[in-house]
Amino acid sequence: MAQAATIENREILQIADAVAREKGIDREAVLDAMENAVQVAGRRKYGHELDIRSEIDRKTGAMHLFRQLEVVDVVEDSATQITVAQAKAMGQADAEVGQVLLDPLPPIDFGRIAAQTAKQVIIQKVRDAERDQQFEEFKNRKGDLIYGVVKRVEFGNVVVDLGAAEAIIQRNESIPRENFKQGDRIRAYILDVRREKSGPQIFLSRTHPMFLAKLFAQEVPEIYDGIIEIKAVARDPGSRAKICVISHDSNIDPVGSCVGVRGSRVQAVINELQGERIDIIPWTENVAQLIISSLQPAEVSKVVVNEAAHRLDVVVAEEQLSLAIGRRGQNVRLASQISGWNVDIMTEDQESTRRADEFNNASRLLIEALNVEDVIGELLASEGFVSVEEVAYIDLEDLADIEGFDMDVATELQKRARDFLEEKEQAFKKKCEELGISDEMLEFPHMTQEILMALVEGGIKSRDDLADLARDEFRELVPAAGLSDAQIDEIIMAARAHWFEGDEAAQDGGATA
Repeated sequence: MAQAATIENREILQIADAVAREKGIDREAVLDAMENAVQVAGRRKYGHELDIRSEIDRKTGAMHLFRQLEVVDVVEDSATQITVAQAKAMGQADAEVGQVLLDPLPPIDFGRIAAQTAKQVIIQKVRDAERDQQFEEFKNRKGDLIYGVVKRVEFGNVVVDLGAAEAIIQRNESIPRENFKQGDRIRAYILDVRREKSGPQIFLSRTHPMFLAKLFAQEVPEIYDGIIEIKAVARDPGSRAKICVISHDSNIDPVGSCVGVRGSRVQAVINELQGERIDIIPWTENVAQLIISSLQPAEVSKVVVNEAAHRLDVVVAEEQLSLAIGRRGQNVRLASQISGWNVDIMTEDQESTRRADEFNNASRLLIEALNVEDVIGELLASEGFVSVEEVAYIDLEDLADIEGFDMDVATELQKRARDFLEEKEQAFKKKCEELGISDEMLEFPHMTQEILMALVEGGIKSRDDLADLARDEFRELVPAAGLSDAQIDEIIMAARAHWFEGDEAAQDGGATA
């Protein structure tokens, strides 16, 4: 009988080893699943009210079953609690209140139903262990390039077999006009890994800009080694892409290295992307020069940088306009994404007309605000003054140096400018009080009186109103603000800051404790 038990115990360990090898999971996870199955069977036999525990000896395979008992002064639940006297009667001479004892139970003779239940528990636990292992394997690979085999295509979504798990390329993450069939090998970018009830969900992409960057890192050893760095990528998947590169070694040409001998390196990437045209651009911190390079082959006549509006006005010849804009605005859109600036393309005639309009608007504004003659307003506008604030706060000597001005004229102009701004500020505060606008709204970054009034007209009067806005909603309410996406996000996040003050205080308190 003892020999039979030994064989049975050894078989338990052999089964655990076999399952672990077959499923590619840890042996300990399989043994834990078996222990859990024995616990379930034990509760069926001895009662669900008992706190059953099981243990499999990792060396011998011997299976032990216990019920867990807590030592207490007064027993409230006889199934899980005992007194000190009862514990001592069981042979626990040093038992004391609060101690947890393990009371051995007779081994289970598995019947057909109990064995089936145990099998189901083991299968489920092993499946859970598989999923956990898959998630742990892929959660840190987000952002990597991966190979797989197409398993099936469902409604435009491509299911990819990665060997250890399955992944999916959703329709919107596939390159347009790209067709795969079962058995095709495929490369993709790991976009996201999520833990779901049905198991880890791995989402792949072939349209993400970083997919292009990872492909170049594979084809260009200098990028992989860090000698050449990819600074920016913009894509119109399946059609055209722009990539900015810089070399950290003055002896290595970043563009030439990415192109390769007779274009071999870039052509390998183009073939993977279904013929997507790729412009390789040398990176520079000079945003105007970067835009000139990004808009090639169009020839740029002039670039005007408007830092306040985070905008670049690019002037081209009439015959170069369509080339600079590109088909459906593709070329200028990608150039804008590369630089992170708003890019406005115009012809020389359009730029001349625009400058004339800006000059007229600025001179009219200054004439009315400063109550001066037309010639003085036009002179200020021709010197580059476009707002009353610039006149009010410029260095007085610089204002006096303008041809035709002296120190007395400069002093008077600056006084009028500051008086105008003071009156405007008082009128604005009075209007805010009448409309019930929160004072803290003016403290947010990039917030101006014009922007605030536009928001108020849209029904945004308080910090919480502003905090509830999304970026697109903000831009709809204030279309002419000239703010970048980053600046709008900064305003909205400043409005939301008070939402997290309680959490930060709680964290600080916890850290102090």
